[in-house]
Amino acid sequence: MPVPTSEQSGPATARANNRFQAFVLLLLGLLFLVLAWLVHPSTKDYPIGVLMLGVGMLLASALNPYRLVSAGFLVTLLGLAVFLAFRQFIPGSQVLSVYILAIGLALLGIAMMARRGFVGPGAVTPGLIVIVVGIIEYLLAAGYTPSNFIPFMLSLWLPGVSLLVLGVIYLVASIRG
Repeated sequence: MPVPTSEQSGPATARANNRFQAFVLLLLGLLFLVLAWLVHPSTKDYPIGVLMLGVGMLLASALNPYRLVSAGFLVTLLGLAVFLAFRQFIPGSQVLSVYILAIGLALLGIAMMARRGFVGPGAVTPGLIVIVVGIIEYLLAAGYTPSNFIPFMLSLWLPGVSLLVLGVIYLVASIRG
């Protein structure tokens, strides 16, 4: 029986890491869903949905820093800005500037990650996330979101559902790849 070379074991190791990352995403998603169902903390006191989504992605990216690290970093900083805004640590007139500051800091962090090789030069995820945040902010300002949208975004249901969906996508991708 031939001994696998480093070329043969490299893709197998990457596939195993991707699959393990998918399982961690699924586990974190289920954990947040259980916590949302059982504990359901007040979103007025604990507006942590977006922040926990970012933290969950960062935790999963520790297993494979080439996947989710830029999205996790950006969403975590945006989640911190959302938390500070909804806990009213930031005056309402300064919320937009804090969001822009969070995005700028995240982009600087992503640029440093790109220098280390963790983020490729063609990464579009940060741009897509900023576009989605902009669309959500526009819809909120225009009053086009359902009444339960903000409580959902601030609750543990957001990271639960999002991490579960990401886990399923990554699991299917790891099986196909």
